[in-house]
Amino acid sequence: MTRLLATFTFAAALVGSAAAQLDVGSPAPEFTTEATLGGKEFTFQLSEALAKGPVVLYFYPAAFTPGCTAEAHDFADATEQFAALGATVIGVSADDIATLNKFSVSECRSKFPVASDSDQAIMKAYDAVLDKKPELANRTSYVISPEGMVVYAYTNLDSSEHVKNTLAAVQKWKDEQN
Repeated sequence: MTRLLATFTFAAALVGSAAAQLDVGSPAPEFTTEATLGGKEFTFQLSEALAKGPVVLYFYPAAFTPGCTAEAHDFADATEQFAALGATVIGVSADDIATLNKFSVSECRSKFPVASDSDQAIMKAYDAVLDKKPELANRTSYVISPEGMVVYAYTNLDSSEHVKNTLAAVQKWKDEQN
């Protein structure tokens, strides 16, 4: 009975957190934060990235955990496909920049930046806080148009569909622009 209750509680937590995200059509909150690419720190500003094209902004709970590592590998593998569509990818977590410097090199394979949201201001603005552990980000992916509008949003702790879904959303957005 205890195991069944624990399974139900975990499933309920996943269902409850699946609804948390900004709606498609919402303006994407502007932010500036400390980021790293290939272990080199820089300041990331959303508006600067949007000036170059759409942005895939994905939140993940914690660097070096199995799901977050798998997701980082998947985004790294798809970086060229996103770039071919003119999209910038950036991952965001509450991890400190020292941890992200290492994660950027080893798991993101120096292919895309990751940013620190240690005060959780960005994840709160994007409604991407993990309900059961509010110090962590929920696994939420957004595609933001260059005009600063959310054109795709997806929340699921299972990392397996985020890259495929965001790539399809960027492709759809691009097709609609032509």
